[in-house]
Amino acid sequence: MKTTTVTMVRVYLTERKGVNDLLSYLHDQSQVRGVTVFRGITGFGKSGHVHSSALLDLSMDLPVVIEFFDLPERVAIILKHLNTLIEPGHIVCWPAEINQPD
Repeated sequence: MKTTTVTMVRVYLTERKGVNDLLSYLHDQSQVRGVTVFRGITGFGKSGHVHSSALLDLSMDLPVVIEFFDLPERVAIILKHLNTLIEPGHIVCWPAEINQPD
């Protein structure tokens, strides 16, 4: 099996924190190789404020994880831009490998 090294990136947000703008940037401008958006049912960050899907909570401010991957040099450029949009501590990245056709 042939593999290619990529960088995986995971961005932690809430629904109100510019998810659509980030997806538009990743899809339209950056054209990354793959993006998945996960919607959480409960989450909290450094502030300790809990974002939850409780039945009585009608606000749409649930946790969202946006995960994408691409070649390391492309991700480095994308991360420079994301660091101007997203507050520190909300982006995690690591090296990975994807399988390629032989």
